[in-house]
Amino acid sequence: MNIFKRIFARAFQTIMRGASYFLDFRRPTTLISDDAGTAILQICYAKKISNVLLVTDLGIMKLGLAAELIERLSGANIDVAVFDETVANPTISNIEDALRMYKANRCSAIIGFGGGSPIDCAKGVAARLARPKTSITKLRGLLKVWRRQTILIAVPTTAGTGSEATLAAVITDAATHEKYAINDPHLIPKYAVLDAKLTFQLPKHITATTGMDALTHATEAYIGHANTRKTKQAAQLAISLINSHLLTAYEHPDDLVARKNMQLAALEAGVAFTRAYIGHVHAIAHQLGGMYGVAHGLANAVILPLVLKELLPYSHKKLAQLARTIGLVDASVSSIKAGQAFITWIEGLNAKMNITNSFGHLIRSQDIPVMAKRAYKEAFPLYPVPQLWDEGKYRDMYRQLLKE
Repeated sequence: MNIFKRIFARAFQTIMRGASYFLDFRRPTTLISDDAGTAILQICYAKKISNVLLVTDLGIMKLGLAAELIERLSGANIDVAVFDETVANPTISNIEDALRMYKANRCSAIIGFGGGSPIDCAKGVAARLARPKTSITKLRGLLKVWRRQTILIAVPTTAGTGSEATLAAVITDAATHEKYAINDPHLIPKYAVLDAKLTFQLPKHITATTGMDALTHATEAYIGHANTRKTKQAAQLAISLINSHLLTAYEHPDDLVARKNMQLAALEAGVAFTRAYIGHVHAIAHQLGGMYGVAHGLANAVILPLVLKELLPYSHKKLAQLARTIGLVDASVSSIKAGQAFITWIEGLNAKMNITNSFGHLIRSQDIPVMAKRAYKEAFPLYPVPQLWDEGKYRDMYRQLLKE
């Protein structure tokens, strides 16, 4: 990348970091409960909500996870319109269909119930309500939502995406297979309801990959150039919780303590990257999700150690701090070796949870230039990464992932 582009990107990031002090990066009001239904009823009573749109997916409905909540709300004379057609990478069509349901039922609040996809779909509806004359495509990027027009409640059933705490809604354009984000503080949910029992039925591989998704959020936020004292604390807390509880949640799915702490880890990681941003891992992973439908947590888990190895010369001091935070090394170990120890720890987590590059065979050589261009467009100049990359570097990274 030429020097003028680098100067422009760093100047842009400096301006954005300064501007962030004037934006409302509030944490959602967080309710930690063993009964999500009761917690949501309390919100509805307090805010005089009588009609809600529940945005979820068919998998959640088949598992019956939302049944009790729907019954509780209906029994309290709160009308519930259920949109359950959210796909794994929510599309523009999902958002528009859910928006029509919201309007037809005269709703005044939205509940995003599920993993990151339903919550992101709910955020997309909130964005369209705020900007009714503007398409989702034109809302992509930064600070285009402007206002809040509905009450948004997030109820995560996984512990990883952190969408219940972030300003981002990640959307897929089904026509072009491009995946991109709408970023605006007005999309941070008003409430996040954490009920760890909702994660008990997760398949082990989902527990694993969503946990690694949270780790990616916290790590990319921490090593970037837009940190504040609070985002560093949130990222370190998230990584410490993941170190202590992810393998337990994976090996013992009904361990309530581990599940609760993983939900907190996901929330804290979301808080960290909402202000400090993400990085190259996400830019690469988003395109794999958009092009081939690769699950986001899986892509992040595989890509994270590869990217960190490339960034080690530029981020070894911060990676070393993380390694020391979780007790991998002591102060006598050099920052390069400590940073490498952190990467090795990540690879070990993947191995222990049987996470492998199971998607490399999907990558077509002819698609790599398109994905590299889109990854570059996502990351440059917004992401305050330790090292700026051009399209050529992204092409190299996709080639590392490719399996003939």
